[in-house]
Amino acid sequence: MESLLSGPREDNDTFGFERILLKRGFSQIAGTDEVGRGPLAGPVVAASVILPPDCDYTFFCDSKLTTEKQRYLARDRLHEMGAAVGIATVPPEEIDKINIFQASLLAMKQSVGELEKKGVAPDFILVDGRHTLPLSTPQEALVKGDSRSATIGAASIIAKITRDEIMSEFHHQFPQYNFLAHKGYPTKEHRNNVALYGPSPIHRLSFKGVKEFVGRANQSR
Repeated sequence: MESLLSGPREDNDTFGFERILLKRGFSQIAGTDEVGRGPLAGPVVAASVILPPDCDYTFFCDSKLTTEKQRYLARDRLHEMGAAVGIATVPPEEIDKINIFQASLLAMKQSVGELEKKGVAPDFILVDGRHTLPLSTPQEALVKGDSRSATIGAASIIAKITRDEIMSEFHHQFPQYNFLAHKGYPTKEHRNNVALYGPSPIHRLSFKGVKEFVGRANQSR
């Protein structure tokens, strides 16, 4: 079956997929992305965004290519243009139960649900990655979608900001791990601190680099 995204599009046009879908009659096109698959601690966070069709989409791109200041400016732009935004998190204990892949899909699905709670139901979803979501809404997965679709890029920025802020709060609760510096990712410093102090209540106990130290002093889940 032909992809609904098939059509004339310049490779560097990051609103090209959305434009094709708009011409096919879709009007509420959401992009969704998650952040936090790789860390040893903290939640996986997903966001879904619907951009106005006439917006300046060039401001939104893969969050990995942006500075913190640029991300906050982009979030301000989203608010100013009235973009619909839904955010969801899946905590470490759920990640340990269902695995990080399923948790990532769940977070994206729930972020779409947050849009619907606000009265904005997407009629098409662009999903970052290789897999679509367990939803009946028409959708397509886009590999490296956060750099190919401004809508997914906007979602990646919101997810990144949200997760970074969550990990900054956890830094104050568990300063010995220095989450402020690495946001839970497996840096040498972080791995050494897990080995020294044991896992905290927000560590992912099923992950290599954490599970070996379960039972040490700070493990209290």
